[in-house]
Amino acid sequence: MSDLLLKAFDNEPNENFPELHVGDSVTVYVRVNVGERNERVQMVRGVVIRLRNGGNNRNFTVRRIGANGIGVERTFLMNSPRIERIDVHRSAHIRQANLYYLRGRTGKSARLREKRDYLSKNS
Repeated sequence: MSDLLLKAFDNEPNENFPELHVGDSVTVYVRVNVGERNERVQMVRGVVIRLRNGGNNRNFTVRRIGANGIGVERTFLMNSPRIERIDVHRSAHIRQANLYYLRGRTGKSARLREKRDYLSKNS
């Protein structure tokens, strides 16, 4: 019985997902149930404000600005079979581990400075 329990926690990370960092602008494609039998893919585009690397319970939180300027945060499990793919659009230069301060900011003050990798573009 203990071997089965250990196998449940030894899930291998999905190689299809890129390496995420706090401050990345990402689009997460999630399968959502619509009705009883139908599924559709929902896009969540925003900034990764938290990344928790807890083994099998690894998760990340994406914050986006919804309708009428209201901030919406959603937490995703990395090992979830519901996540179809993750696209990273840009990375930001940050100095904190978590970007909780973005919750109190709107407009231009909520922007993050883009991290540019000059070496990979030239070679």
